[in-house]
Amino acid sequence: MELDIEWPQIWFNLIQLGIAYILSLPVAWDREASSRGAGLRTFPLVAVAACGYTLVGVSVLDSTEAESRVIQGLITGIGFIGGGAILKNKSTVSGTATAASIWNTGLIGVAVAFHRYEVAILMSAINFLTLRYVRNLKSKVEKDKESDG
Repeated sequence: MELDIEWPQIWFNLIQLGIAYILSLPVAWDREASSRGAGLRTFPLVAVAACGYTLVGVSVLDSTEAESRVIQGLITGIGFIGGGAILKNKSTVSGTATAASIWNTGLIGVAVAFHRYEVAILMSAINFLTLRYVRNLKSKVEKDKESDG
């Protein structure tokens, strides 16, 4: 049995996976800094895994229909992982932003695998900015509700 290693392909895939990893870090950093259950380990792993599955799918499948099934499976699977981040207590629900961020991070990985870097960069920036700055707006709205109630 001979092992046929295509070094140029390894380097290409390593670069793609590295881009997905790096673009997931702002979201991971925010979640980690916010003491959320998912953070610096989870988000990069989701992005890299989604990118990896997509890279494999694109390289071995011969139709866009088959590739779309890979993406469908990723969307479903990542949604399932994100669902585990949502916690419901008596009258409150928490973890929805983390769950949505997990789902978004999967998209970052898929976008990188399809060389749609502009989408991956925008999704990373939008996710990070929403987590970082909309939190302040949400807190203000909640304080206004409390003072009105």
